[in-house]
Amino acid sequence: MPALGATARAVAARLDDEELFGPQPAATRELPDPGPLLENLARCVIEIIAGARDLEQIARWVDDSVYKSLLKRVVLSAQARNATGRAPRRPMFTLGAPVLCEPRDGVVEAVIVVHGRGRTRAVAIRLEGLDRRWRATAIHVL
Repeated sequence: MPALGATARAVAARLDDEELFGPQPAATRELPDPGPLLENLARCVIEIIAGARDLEQIARWVDDSVYKSLLKRVVLSAQARNATGRAPRRPMFTLGAPVLCEPRDGVVEAVIVVHGRGRTRAVAIRLEGLDRRWRATAIHVL
């Protein structure tokens, strides 16, 4: 049976490995301008919910929880379209300018107003800098 000290060292070594090899936070100065990504994500999310774009196209820019949340929304939207017999179509809309705030270094929160024909919506997005690139950790369509 290994000594208690050896077990503690093994656990500490595993934690060090996770800290060294897991996703690393990045400072804002190390990251590209978030504006284009915010606009593209907002556009893509609206098109994904409308059924005109595949969710896989933004998978590399969102974390797992955002992907799962959007997947649920896509399924519900598809069921609603099927129930009414509507086919998916590309929505016509314009995007407002992103309104940004930076709650801490390496994190950007933004809202983008989406103006459609019969409806105006807001897309709220939180980006976090990980491994020197932005990654969406929250996306909400209001």
